[in-house]
Amino acid sequence: MNGALVLALPSKGRLKEQAEAWLADSGLPISAGGERAYTAEIAALAGIEVRLVSTAEIAEQLVTGEVHLGVTGEDLLRELAGSLEGRVVLLQALGFGHADLVVAAPRSWIDVADMADVDEVAHLFLARTGRRLRVATKFPSLTRAFFARHGVADYRIVESAGATEGAPAAGAAELIVDITTTGATLAANGLKRLAGGLILASQAQLAASPSAGWDDSRLKAATGFVRIIEARARARRAATLAWPAGAEAAARAALAAAPVLSAQARPHGVLVDAGELFGAAEALARAGVGPVGVTRPAYVFEAGSRAMERLEAALRSA
Repeated sequence: MNGALVLALPSKGRLKEQAEAWLADSGLPISAGGERAYTAEIAALAGIEVRLVSTAEIAEQLVTGEVHLGVTGEDLLRELAGSLEGRVVLLQALGFGHADLVVAAPRSWIDVADMADVDEVAHLFLARTGRRLRVATKFPSLTRAFFARHGVADYRIVESAGATEGAPAAGAAELIVDITTTGATLAANGLKRLAGGLILASQAQLAASPSAGWDDSRLKAATGFVRIIEARARARRAATLAWPAGAEAAARAALAAAPVLSAQARPHGVLVDAGELFGAAEALARAGVGPVGVTRPAYVFEAGSRAMERLEAALRSA
């Protein structure tokens, strides 16, 4: 590596568009050399090298330490790294790229509704045919761990190279484990989600690799980047209530806010969670504090960074 902090971003598809929009919304737009470029830069921050690669490669490169930070799906990371402990640190859930990893069965299996039924039908299938129930998936590690937790043993994995949802109709498997967002593709292929069959509610994550080459300059670059990301995420959930200056108003506001707010009122205003907004405004009005104006902050910076604290703890134990 050339001394820069390496950030890997998706190179194509919907996740690429969402990741770029997320960075732009955070005040950190990326500029690439063109549609087929493999590198980019964040002009607002020095010391960061942006690489554009597939989401699967990003997960692999985080696990192997080839990149410092990356944006990819949590499902891919957990499939490769299992518990993630000591291998990958999840810094920030990004709120896009949502998908559920689920167990699904043919709709025609009317007696199979949940994972307990899967265990029973697997026993019956083995006794009747002499073969184990086949489960098609691109996520064999997560599937084995999930089936083990549910005590299901009489099955075998069929690794799926193509469209997993088509495996039962093609006679390649009896069940599938696959990613779904709306469930429409499952339904179109005559499949149903099983109750209790949610393996992982995945979304895009900003993740870090403890095994990458970290030094003071890279940690400094990561801290600057992550603090901006955290501050923008906090701001999306926050609102500021402000009132006219004055000691009397400040005192009334402090008393009125105390029972309903997790934050402490300041002389001229208070930053609140968006969910507390209307209750706080009502409490201030009852106390005679007003007029109260509401604004949305662009960023909310805190003194520290919980995400970087997790990363630094992982680096100390590596």
